[in-house]
Amino acid sequence: MMLICKMELRAQNQVLKKGVVDEQANSAALKEQLKMKDQSLRKLQQEMDSLTFRNLQLAKRVELLQDELALSEPRGKKNKKSGDTTSQLSQEQKSVFDEDLQKKIEENERLHIQFFEADEQHKHVEAELRSRLATLETETAQHQAVVDGLTRKYMETIEKLQNDKAKLEVKSQALEKEAKECRLRTEDCQLQLKNLHEDLSGRLEESLSIINEKVPFNDTKYSQYNALNVPLHNRRHQLKMRDIAGQALAFVQDLVMALLNFHTYTEQRIQIFPVDSAIDTISPLNQKFSQYLHENASYVRPLEEGMLHLFESITEDTVTVLETTVKLKTFSEHLTSYICFLRKILPYQLKSLEEECESSLCTSALRARNLELSQDMKKMTAVFEKLQTYVSLLALPSTEPDGLLRANFSSVLTNVGAALDGFHDVMKDISKHYSQKATIEHELPTATQKLITTNDCILSSVVALTNGAGKIASFFSNNVDYFIASLSYGPKVASGFINPLSAECMLQYKKKAAAYMKALRKPLSESVPYEEALANRRVLLSSTESREGLAQQVQQSLEKISKLEQEKEHWMLEAQLAKIKLEKENQRLADKLKSTSSGQVAGLAQENASVGNASDQEETAKAVSEPVHSTSEVPDVESREDLIKNHYMARIVELTSQLQLADSKSVHFYAECRALSKRLALAEKSKETLAEEMKVASQKISRLQDELTTTKRSYEGQLSMMSDHLCSMNETLSKQREEIDILKMSSKGNSKKNKGR
Repeated sequence: MMLICKMELRAQNQVLKKGVVDEQANSAALKEQLKMKDQSLRKLQQEMDSLTFRNLQLAKRVELLQDELALSEPRGKKNKKSGDTTSQLSQEQKSVFDEDLQKKIEENERLHIQFFEADEQHKHVEAELRSRLATLETETAQHQAVVDGLTRKYMETIEKLQNDKAKLEVKSQALEKEAKECRLRTEDCQLQLKNLHEDLSGRLEESLSIINEKVPFNDTKYSQYNALNVPLHNRRHQLKMRDIAGQALAFVQDLVMALLNFHTYTEQRIQIFPVDSAIDTISPLNQKFSQYLHENASYVRPLEEGMLHLFESITEDTVTVLETTVKLKTFSEHLTSYICFLRKILPYQLKSLEEECESSLCTSALRARNLELSQDMKKMTAVFEKLQTYVSLLALPSTEPDGLLRANFSSVLTNVGAALDGFHDVMKDISKHYSQKATIEHELPTATQKLITTNDCILSSVVALTNGAGKIASFFSNNVDYFIASLSYGPKVASGFINPLSAECMLQYKKKAAAYMKALRKPLSESVPYEEALANRRVLLSSTESREGLAQQVQQSLEKISKLEQEKEHWMLEAQLAKIKLEKENQRLADKLKSTSSGQVAGLAQENASVGNASDQEETAKAVSEPVHSTSEVPDVESREDLIKNHYMARIVELTSQLQLADSKSVHFYAECRALSKRLALAEKSKETLAEEMKVASQKISRLQDELTTTKRSYEGQLSMMSDHLCSMNETLSKQREEIDILKMSSKGNSKKNKGR
């Protein structure tokens, strides 16, 4: 939402900037025009002043001339007697003055007119400029209001950004805490993993040495031996394969029924049209065709039987892959026999349609439909041949393993799906063309009720064939991925059986293994009846032994165990002391016998000493309790073997329990480390998203700064506060970037540690 508001504000700001710049340019142009008009007005005013001054001079001169003329007239009267030269001069001067006066008057009128026109034009221009100035002032006031609104919005966005920054700081602090906790936990996990690695590496070396010494051969190294291994039993896979085989059996049964009806009703139609066998004899071609169609059940019924045998061969105890589905070969053979039947009847069917076209009852439209049906029958036979080819290829691995490579299984299955789709398309065309043909034949005047009924039956069988083909095609396309994926189900993933004999041996081994596991299975002990269990529960609840009493008993038993451990250590020390004493006594007796008796007695003493030492090493407590003269007795070998066996069995049990405990701990630590790595990955992703958001915010802020600097030139005083806020925002953002960089460095260090681990 904030981004949308920012985009709208940016668009409005751009429009307002452009309007302000245009208005500034217009106002500058109007100011220049006003200056030019003022200058022209001043020039006209100066000209007007000069003209008025000139008019005043001329008026004074005219007055002077008039005065001189008035003075010259009486003088003329007095001096009439003077010569004609003076009168002529005065008249000439008068005429000159009159002409000059007339010119000045005309020029004065023209100047008055120009002055009036200039004055009117100046007033008009001044009025226009004043109105323009008023509109510009109103527009500037509006722009100022818009700019004020934008400043308010910018302040609001800045406050929102500051709030977002505070939230991000809180998030960064939380992430820092989580990172610290993760670092501590990773360090602990690394130590534990190091210890486990050392322990497991030692055990691995020991187990490898045992395998190298004890295992005679590796049967998974060679594919011939590996094919004999019994695969893991996947009951879900077998149940699904049986379910899919059951669905396929139902679809094949529907298809077989539709094919039987189609061939039977086609045979019935040949007996009726174009010649009714009850009235006249049909052609030898149709008789042969009818004879072949009468045998259709012997070719169509085995398809259902073969699919039924294939369904029955898929059980829960078997391993269903192409190498073990032997019954698929039988189904392929039945399909091949049906294809031979279709090839045998196809030329008769085409000739029968041609015979219908040659009859007098056949119209041009019916002839066109018959030609289309003949093409459809050819396509149907070709589609069945294509389908039989791929089915026979799928049956090869169970009989001839070299006939089809395992890498081509998926492509063959895909082609089977394409062939089924083609079969559905052909059946749709046959249904369409046969329905058109039936409607045309029903309109013939010679159409009998028997023909109409037979056509309806054939049309219903064709529709059933079309629906069955569509169901089979959609069923196979939906399950083709599962078929391709289930081919790897065998002794080893991505490696199948070598030949059918190895698959058969594997199934025999599987039966033997199942029988062996069944023999090992012990019957479960009888459970306590429900009523008795309820009674025992009531007794238990009503008994005086509470949880505290049981805890005290446990504590007492633990104390007894600790005391027994101490006594055991005490008696072990006593046994060692007794052993030392026995050795000294035997040595003393041996020395004494050497000094007193003969060599035979000395040999007996040494033998007794060696026997005593051996018996003391096996069982010290018995040696202490026996007297000295027991050294002469021979130790029981079987008892020593039993003791050694029991000791090593107890040691093996203890080691296995320790190994199970270590395995459970390693699994627990592995799960915990995996969870930590996931949390670290999520934290890194969140940090990356935050960094991207910060980059976008910084870019937006830089754009806003550019826009603000452009508007700041005309509205510097009003936007000074905004620039201060933006500077502070930049500082806080730089600090936040530094904090995010620190978080990145810490997260990178954690990721490196996790990788090293």
